[in-house]
Amino acid sequence: MNCDQCGIGIEQGEEREYRGQVLCEDCYMDALSPVRTCDPWAVHSAKHLEMHSGVSAALTPIQREILDIMRETGGVEPVDLVERLAGRLTVKELEREFASLRHMEKARGEKRGNRVYLRLWEDPLKE
Repeated sequence: MNCDQCGIGIEQGEEREYRGQVLCEDCYMDALSPVRTCDPWAVHSAKHLEMHSGVSAALTPIQREILDIMRETGGVEPVDLVERLAGRLTVKELEREFASLRHMEKARGEKRGNRVYLRLWEDPLKE
């Protein structure tokens, strides 16, 4: 049996049903907990924690690398960012990492023409 969402093979008894679809565990978790980059409560929580702990947000090594690439390029499309990370993240994983960076107000999305670019929260040209 295969996942209706990603197509990966699912062992008998490991499948999950969600809204008429048969899903693997990963796709099921994504369906139950979708990525939300614009979440005011998550932003509030991240800023509140940073303010009261006195410590700047702790970033993972991959989050630091994502920010470095954004700083270097001035903004990058998600597919190009996945390529620059040499396949260490899938597009779905990048979405989750980006959502965390967005909640910490370290990165944001920006429309350029009909394309979306991921860039640093602060405009490096204004600093």
